[in-house]
Amino acid sequence: MLVTGGNGAGKTNLLESLHVGTQGFSPRTRADAQLVRHGASRSTVALRGLRGEVATTLELTLGLAEPKRARLNGALLRSAEQLRGEVAALVFTPDRLAVVKGGPAARRAYFDRVLGRLYPARAPVPLEYAAAVGQRNAALRRTAAGASSAEAIAPWTAQVAELGATLVETRRDTLHLLAPGFAECAGELGLLAAGLDYRPEPPTVEGLERRLARDLERGTTGAGPHLDEIGIRSGTRDLRLFGSQGEQRLAVLALLLAEAALLSARRGVPPLLLLDDVLSELDAGRRQALSTRIAAAGQAVVTATGAEALPLAPAQVLAVTPGRVGSA
Repeated sequence: MLVTGGNGAGKTNLLESLHVGTQGFSPRTRADAQLVRHGASRSTVALRGLRGEVATTLELTLGLAEPKRARLNGALLRSAEQLRGEVAALVFTPDRLAVVKGGPAARRAYFDRVLGRLYPARAPVPLEYAAAVGQRNAALRRTAAGASSAEAIAPWTAQVAELGATLVETRRDTLHLLAPGFAECAGELGLLAAGLDYRPEPPTVEGLERRLARDLERGTTGAGPHLDEIGIRSGTRDLRLFGSQGEQRLAVLALLLAEAALLSARRGVPPLLLLDDVLSELDAGRRQALSTRIAAAGQAVVTATGAEALPLAPAQVLAVTPGRVGSA
């Protein structure tokens, strides 16, 4: 599906609504109040479609003075975030270039979200590890201030070592799954010899205890996967440092397409692709290659200022004007 319209017409808002309705949260902001129209007290996103061959309805309601509620086929879910376990949707927006051009934290966060989609049972591990690090840091600061003893740090050191080792292992598994498809998709888009680099040192109790004096001085845990780097490269070039903006865009798109193929194979249903302004800054050959990949990936919603931006004929074209969506 191609969504066209002028700048500021609301194309991105439409994609954001689809993401909110299928995933339970916005890719743009975690402040739900920003998703409610000015002057209104509540917003609702209602979607109807097929998941494989099964008719599916989704409804999400959020308000300024009420909790967010989600329904799947009329049944109330425990939390809106449960939607993402039922329906997979992957989004590209121009600010996603931060996955490549941003700092290490942006890449860790991105690949940990991929981890959660590919290994749902292990999805809580990054959050559990972050919570353990937070508790250890608090114990370090209390001890340094004389309000506690070093014995209070030991249980959290054990937790950080155990959960950190699990997180490192799961990240490795995730990148091992993703890397071949990433290289293939990137190659089709003209980004040659693309790869992912991850060389962590899993934390151990012994290693954390050896650096305890430094951690006490700084009040933070100075080793572990919360500090790891994940490199994205083309050949020997680190694309963060030596990639053009066009190459960085291709890398993010290749990551998304590789994950889409994995999710389709593992779940039996392709994810919904939400691609905002995805074709800008690409030459004609790369637009053609990307369009061919998108067409084979399942349902996709692509935004552009004009229909001429998409080389292939879409199944449907919608035109967006402020406050209205209709057939082109």
